[in-house]
Amino acid sequence: MTTLAHDVFEVEQVKPLIGAAITSNKETLLSGKYAKDIRAMLEDRGVIVFKKVDFTDEEQVAFTKTLGNFVQEMTGDTFKISMDKAINPVAEYTKGAFYWHIDGTMDRVPLFASMLSARRLAPVGGNTAFCNTYAAWDALPDEEKAQIENLRVVHSLVAAQLFVEPEPTSAQFEGWNSLGTNEIPLVWTHMSGHKSLVLGSTAEYIVGMNPIESRRLLIKLREWCTQDQFSLSHAWTIGDAVIWNNTGTMHRAEAYPLDCDRLMVRTKLAGEEAFA
Repeated sequence: MTTLAHDVFEVEQVKPLIGAAITSNKETLLSGKYAKDIRAMLEDRGVIVFKKVDFTDEEQVAFTKTLGNFVQEMTGDTFKISMDKAINPVAEYTKGAFYWHIDGTMDRVPLFASMLSARRLAPVGGNTAFCNTYAAWDALPDEEKAQIENLRVVHSLVAAQLFVEPEPTSAQFEGWNSLGTNEIPLVWTHMSGHKSLVLGSTAEYIVGMNPIESRRLLIKLREWCTQDQFSLSHAWTIGDAVIWNNTGTMHRAEAYPLDCDRLMVRTKLAGEEAFA
């Protein structure tokens, strides 16, 4: 294989159990030369930061395509994440991103990965937090694993939106409820044989469990997954891009002023395996 004239690809761990930071350039990344390495890091590290790579929308789309099956957003190739309704008509719905979640818990096959790039920053706050639910599962005591391994959880948009609007109107509630529910495993056994916990704000209740005990366990497991050793908070710099493995991480936006002009651009990779 011919070496690129300006081939740059340096990797460092962010934390022992989560995160890798890659220093590279557009030419190297867009060539696809390291696509297999990046895919392997997504499986192992969960979250990858590309420092100040400064992708345009078109370049971000092209790079995302080197890593798997690109899937369009409802708005086209990219989705503009902003609280300005003129830029993002579903800004109210986007407020759910401030709570721990996994994208696609209402789907049979969730997204494999998502990428964000920073175009405009909040004046304060606005980090994006991630946690590794593979590592969190691995670290659970065997006795606790045995107790929860076969449990199933019902997920709904209602559960997620009640974090945002705890006293909805009937019309709001019925709108959320129209999307129905999805029952999936609490512990996802992947095609690789590895296991991860499937949690987040969409988790409404554990099937067959007393409602209070169900909520108690979901909270306990969320706290477990989001401990410092399994999580990281990325402080954005303009031009950064971050991709994460949606099948084995939860994420959330950290608080920032909703009236600021913070702008992120998202691209996505289609799911490759169903919840099982």
